[in-house]
Amino acid sequence: MRIKTLTKIAVFTLVISTVFVNCKNKKAMSGVSGVTGWKYNDPTGTDFVVKEGLVTQNPLGMVAVEGGSFTMGEKAEFVTQPRDNRQRRITVSSFYMDQYEISNVDWREYSNWMKIIFDKKAQELVKRSIPNVNTWREQLAYNEPYLQNYFSHPSFNRYPIVGVTWEQAVDYCAWRTDRVNELALIKAGIIKAPNFASLEKMSYDSIRNNFIFNTQKYLVQNSYLPEPGPKARKGSNLATTKVDMSDGIMYSDYRLPTEAEWEYAAYAITSDRNDIVAEGKIYPWAGQQTRLTDRKNMGKIQANYVRGRGDMGTSGIANDRATITGPVDSYMPNDFGLFNMAGNVNEWVLDVYRASSFDDVAEYNSFRGNVYTKKQVDSKDSIGRDVFGVDSLGRISLEITKDLRNFKDPDPQAKIPTDTLDISDVLRPEINERSRIYKGGSWKDRVYWLNPSTRRYLDQGKSGNDIGFRCAMSMIGDIPQTRKRK
Repeated sequence: MRIKTLTKIAVFTLVISTVFVNCKNKKAMSGVSGVTGWKYNDPTGTDFVVKEGLVTQNPLGMVAVEGGSFTMGEKAEFVTQPRDNRQRRITVSSFYMDQYEISNVDWREYSNWMKIIFDKKAQELVKRSIPNVNTWREQLAYNEPYLQNYFSHPSFNRYPIVGVTWEQAVDYCAWRTDRVNELALIKAGIIKAPNFASLEKMSYDSIRNNFIFNTQKYLVQNSYLPEPGPKARKGSNLATTKVDMSDGIMYSDYRLPTEAEWEYAAYAITSDRNDIVAEGKIYPWAGQQTRLTDRKNMGKIQANYVRGRGDMGTSGIANDRATITGPVDSYMPNDFGLFNMAGNVNEWVLDVYRASSFDDVAEYNSFRGNVYTKKQVDSKDSIGRDVFGVDSLGRISLEITKDLRNFKDPDPQAKIPTDTLDISDVLRPEINERSRIYKGGSWKDRVYWLNPSTRRYLDQGKSGNDIGFRCAMSMIGDIPQTRKRK
């Protein structure tokens, strides 16, 4: 009987203790497992490392775009244009987007870096970083001053880069990823700044294998280091500390936005105070007009485009004040704070073009163009770990495991040569896995193309004087609730 009484008391005590523990707030429970009660980051225990309290920062020059659902596709019909973007309801996750189009000075920073690193070692790599200034040449126009000055003259520093292919834009995104992460690690005291003066004495192989910082290569090398416990980290030299993406020092990869992300960001779809979402906008701004209608700015044009035949813009408040492109911070931003999501230059997006992409589409993070890869293993080290190959730019070599650019290809004209197409569409280039989408309208386009749902395509190895780009970045996690709405 006594034993039973003790058992009841013990059970009662256990229940009260459990209720007390469960009533503790999350802050009080920080550092303790919510399922076992064992401490995290305890050097006297298993030293299981859990990193908490990480607050990610917006990447420099980018805007956080809160994801959501929207109706992607055409908002107006133009009888002479193909219906290649019919409406469908999709959702995109939160991401980051450059506030401005990449400018000439941004691109010159890139090409200068390539020249410093590879000028005397690999000229073909330097050439890959130079825009095609010849895109300014037209048979019946005198554009030589732009050919000579647009990319290089300081007067055009903040004008959008043009004459770059989709492939060059992708290269730039990869370069930007490495330079941003390299500087972040230098500022944190994790690695030392490179000594560019030492390049003269280094061979090309030594430069690409040892000198050039590459994010993926750094993460792979660090994955072989043991995870230091809290006690070890406190007294360790930062230069030997294991760092990975979970430390919040480095950023995700820069890339081109998908078509769905670009269109969502251009429309800047947000809800009002009553949580009502108004869709159906024709342009990135509110209203159906290309001019501002408020009393203070009445009549000001909202984008750089062609108003009519031969009208590329003149000075004055009633025009777009740009005969070709304009500075990347021109005109009013949309509700996400993004500039020139209509007009100025068209912008490359990540997707492969198909006229009937809407027929077979993922409802979440819609995208056509996946090419899955894996790291190319060259050999094994002395203890059996993989040793990865390095490409010409000092990055880990990749090999394709699956190419889905033509997955469930619904387009009957894909891979058909231009000369076999309908005679009424003789200017349409061949559609294949290299056909990449560009959007947004430009300084040389009519108003129809300012609608974010319109889309065109070009071979990924070609360029124009009306096509530029901006970068995007996937968001790890989501925008904190305190930052979502003002």
